[in-house]
Amino acid sequence: MTVSAASLQIRALEEYLRLPLFRRNGRQVSLTDEGAALLPRVERALAELERAIDDSRAERGSGGVRVTTLVSFLQQWLLPRLPRFYAGHPSVDLHLHTSTQLVDFVRDECDAAIRYGLGRYAGLDAEKLFDEWLVPVCTPALFAKLGRVHDADDLRRYRLLHSTTEPWSAWLLRCCSDELDPLNAGGSHFDDSFAIVRSALAGHGLALARWSLAASEIASGSLVAASPEAVKVDRSYWFVSPARARMSEAVRRFREWVRAEAQQFPGPPGAAGGG
Repeated sequence: MTVSAASLQIRALEEYLRLPLFRRNGRQVSLTDEGAALLPRVERALAELERAIDDSRAERGSGGVRVTTLVSFLQQWLLPRLPRFYAGHPSVDLHLHTSTQLVDFVRDECDAAIRYGLGRYAGLDAEKLFDEWLVPVCTPALFAKLGRVHDADDLRRYRLLHSTTEPWSAWLLRCCSDELDPLNAGGSHFDDSFAIVRSALAGHGLALARWSLAASEIASGSLVAASPEAVKVDRSYWFVSPARARMSEAVRRFREWVRAEAQQFPGPPGAAGGG
């Protein structure tokens, strides 16, 4: 809509309501008190209308499923398992998107999300897939050279790899009742949970990794758990979807498949920490 067309619409609305909604000062436009009071109610009404239209377009039967998830989860956990889904559901096409942001299921054309969090997703269906643990990992060669880690003194033998989301202090405080300031320790720092696993695979040092992102490498022998203690964290992986997804057979099939895969995914040996 052009500026002139928008201005005509605004003036028509003000004439209809017999209220001034905007203050005009040259090119500067701001809401009046009446406009500010009206705005949130209009936004809610328009959002409800958009949800109703979106619900009516919900896919039924076979077809595509639009799923958003974390890039680390997609690469390390989901992708290796997808051939089993395709083999069992050849008529369902997956459209995968990666993001760490909250999903607006009305505005974003998305059917479901797999998120790492506390499960607080108001107004949405949320099903826990599995819990998460933190595990110190490194290459077998580095482990053979420097040995197991149990406390801060053991960690000082290693070149540590640090993550902003999984700090070493979290493992020490919950596992060993000790402290280690990661900012005062040497080593590389990462803001990506997947990158730190790749760095450990390259032999750069000892990483504190999410179990879900390192389990396949540990199973293959590319990495080893350098400690018998694994610490359970507060966050978990969740399958999140809007109410309209209940009407989609394709979404139902994908959700049930992910649930079955999650149930077969074992926790780490030596898992510790509460629920």
